[in-house]
Amino acid sequence: MDQRVRIANTGIEIACRPGATILAAALEAGVLYPHGCQSGNCGACKSTLLDGRVEMEGYSDFALMAEERARGQILACRAIAVTPCEVAWLDVDDLIAHPRRRLSTTVVAIDDATHDIKRVMLRIDGGGPFAFSAGQYASVAFAGVPPRDYSMANRPGEDVLEFHVRRMPDGVTSAHVARAVAVGDKVRIEGPFGTSYLRESHRGPILAIAGGSGLAPIKSIVEQALARQLPQHIYLYVGAREERDLYLHDHFATLAAAHPTLHFIPVLSEPGGATTRRTGLVHEVVGQDFDDVDGCKAYVAGPPAMVEAATMLLTGRGLRRIDVHADAFYSAAEMAAAGRKTGDQM
Repeated sequence: MDQRVRIANTGIEIACRPGATILAAALEAGVLYPHGCQSGNCGACKSTLLDGRVEMEGYSDFALMAEERARGQILACRAIAVTPCEVAWLDVDDLIAHPRRRLSTTVVAIDDATHDIKRVMLRIDGGGPFAFSAGQYASVAFAGVPPRDYSMANRPGEDVLEFHVRRMPDGVTSAHVARAVAVGDKVRIEGPFGTSYLRESHRGPILAIAGGSGLAPIKSIVEQALARQLPQHIYLYVGAREERDLYLHDHFATLAAAHPTLHFIPVLSEPGGATTRRTGLVHEVVGQDFDDVDGCKAYVAGPPAMVEAATMLLTGRGLRRIDVHADAFYSAAEMAAAGRKTGDQM
């Protein structure tokens, strides 16, 4: 039988069919519920269970930590109501919803950003206009391979979409992009998704931390902040293993030279020789520079381990968790592994 779930933020009561998650039921009912990956990996739909019981399907420990679960928090995308419930999503400032579009696009350029990252440029041919907020992502479907989520690296409002695709071990889609995608190929896009986007009303300092191809959404965020002439200082930390893994260095160095509020700090974790760069893990370098980050907004994107370490450091230095907008780049294998974890009830 259906279970009734009241969403305290809106006062709306929805019906959850057997086996349907709270998030799926809410979206079907037209509720603007914060969400991202819908697979238990990002934490964007984290909520408080105010009343009732739910069964939790598998999810990532990064998205919902044990101590959070003990405090009664759930992931709406993995929670199935087993009794009538009341839930409230965690505070989300500047919640923005853009129409979800299904676009037809054409590859107009593809080049090597690094030895294992391709930069793919897609012209929108149909299905637009495509509105999104800087930092969001889309589902990208190249012909003949499974669709994958990639973040837009361009600023909103541009006619050509830019994606950075890193070759993953045993990655079917990323291998196809690395070897076979060519100018003229047709690509399907659906989106936008994600809540780790630029909060343009915020006026405190911005900490932007990128690892690997996590530079894609961070690039969009930084460029949009500069284009909107936001007045605060922006501290851009880009982490890479060695020199050959850094990309767009000249681009950001030029931006920093032109904008006194932008501070660009590339960091190498394994330089392999003498270097003038900052060295170490990127979140540790941030920690060396900032004792207190209260009042900042942080945008963090890249490998899950880096995102989790940066989040822990920033919250330990005084930043509210709601002010850390984190986008962990899980591989398909990592997402599948998270989904296989045994669920529980609460």
